[in-house]
Amino acid sequence: MIFADRVDAGRRLAAELKGVCPGDGVVLAVPRGGVVVGAEVARELGFPLDVVIPRKIGAPQNPELAIGAVTQDGTVYLNRPLMAALGIGEEEVFALVKEEEAEIERRMRLYRGSTEYPAYDGRCVIVVDDGIATGYTITAALRWVRKKFSPCKLILAVPVAPRETAVRLKGEVDQLVVLSSPADFYAVGQFYRDFSQTSDRDVIDLLEENKKALRRSK
Repeated sequence: MIFADRVDAGRRLAAELKGVCPGDGVVLAVPRGGVVVGAEVARELGFPLDVVIPRKIGAPQNPELAIGAVTQDGTVYLNRPLMAALGIGEEEVFALVKEEEAEIERRMRLYRGSTEYPAYDGRCVIVVDDGIATGYTITAALRWVRKKFSPCKLILAVPVAPRETAVRLKGEVDQLVVLSSPADFYAVGQFYRDFSQTSDRDVIDLLEENKKALRRSK
C-alpha cells in the first residue's frame, strides 16, 4: 500500500477508525509528521487533536540508531543489550537524555503554549503517527499515555509498520489499527509518494485549526 501523502494516509486511517471509541475520544499525534495524519483522523471523528512527544535516544556515534527513548515525564527506556554490544555506558546516555528532555519541553511550549494537558483522564485515546519502524519510541509514548490518563481504551493507529513490530505493539494497546504491515520494510518514507518534512509551523497551524473547528461545531 502506497500513500499519496500524509493527508491521504490520515483520511484512509480515519475511515478505519469510525466507531472504535466508546463515548468521547481524543487524538494524540506524534510530531511532526504524525500531526498531519492525526489532524485528518481528528477532523473525521470530531475529536480534539493534541500531541504526545516521546523522543528517541540515538547512539552517540550513530544518532539514527535508537538505543532507547524518553517520555514527557522523564521516564527513560533503554535497550541495555544493544548498549552493551556497542560499548555505550549509562554516563554517555545521561547527557543525551537531558538533551531530549529539553527538546520535549521546547516542543510542548512551542506547539501548545504549555506543558499541562486538559482533562483527558478516562477517555478513549487514539495515538497516531505517520508510520513506525522499530516501535521503540512509540512504545514509550503509549506507556506514558496509559500512566498519565488511564484511558478507558487506548488505540494505536498508524498507516504502516513492519509486521514484526505490529505484532509486538499489540500487547501495548487495547486496539491496534495498521493499514499496511509489509514484511519488506526499510523505512516509513518508502510507503509515501510525498514524504516532505513537516515544519513546526505546520504543527502549530493544525492544532489551532482543530480548536477552531471544535468551537464552530458547538
